Amino acid sequence: MQFHLYTDVHTFYRDTYDVFMHHEAQNMIPLGNIIIGHEGKDKTDWRDPVNWLMAAVSDADGIRLTALMTPPHNLTLYATDNIVDPKAVDCLIDGLKNHEIPGVTTEKKLAEYFAAKYTACRGLTCKTSMSQRIYELTAVNPAINQFGAVRLLEEKDMPFFPFWEEAFHAATVYGQTQMSIPRDAEPYQYRLSTKKLYILEDKGIPVSMAGYTREMQTAVGVAFVYTPPYYRGKGYATSCVAQISRMALDKGFKRCVLYTDLLNPTSNHIYQEIGYRAVCDSLMLQFE
Repeated sequence: MQFHLYTDVHTFYRDTYDVFMHHEAQNMIPLGNIIIGHEGKDKTDWRDPVNWLMAAVSDADGIRLTALMTPPHNLTLYATDNIVDPKAVDCLIDGLKNHEIPGVTTEKKLAEYFAAKYTACRGLTCKTSMSQRIYELTAVNPAINQFGAVRLLEEKDMPFFPFWEEAFHAATVYGQTQMSIPRDAEPYQYRLSTKKLYILEDKGIPVSMAGYTREMQTAVGVAFVYTPPYYRGKGYATSCVAQISRMALDKGFKRCVLYTDLLNPTSNHIYQEIGYRAVCDSLMLQFE
């Protein structure tokens, strides 16, 4: 096994893009990140590749294990074709001995194996911060009751949208109710220019939202799904996600991909009703 630590994001992109594409839906996060780094259009915050950790472990047959970390985020891993090679994991851990890794986010089997080996070597402990399931959709269930109409986020939504976004971020930890209170709409204005967020209106009243994240070669990510508590239980989130998923397929994407928290039975149920099917389970683990 040979360990390769990259310093050039373009070389890393060239060597790993096709490998990640073996499982496009599963690898939406690292794929999206290396595209950001390769294109170089946005270097704000964590998006500047100069601060990234990029590595791969190879044998005579090619890359067996790929690693990408965009601080302060966790290390993301992909075992080629989801075959976890213990020798490749050992080689990676040895190659990263001079780097501090806050945690790992990847397919469940690989996450558990890597975390066990890494924490044993470093004398650390590990805790699960989130158990996720990755879903993909190739066709919207025609039996889904779609009502209301989706439209792009607009300037007129700024009086309420900042509160919805903060509530969405708070709810990423299932059961959490505390949220930041927006003081000004200005920090949220950039959402208008992305043209990726949609509001569902029912009889002219905004009742739910959802949007797109990363756009890949054949897939697009779906996220930012939020319905205020007083509008829940009416099917609004289902209708909103179904509509923007159909729109993405109509634009030519072959699949929509989303991540769910396995602790949230409601979201996992409604996405399956829409037509989303499980790809794999993923763990977000933190080292201490």
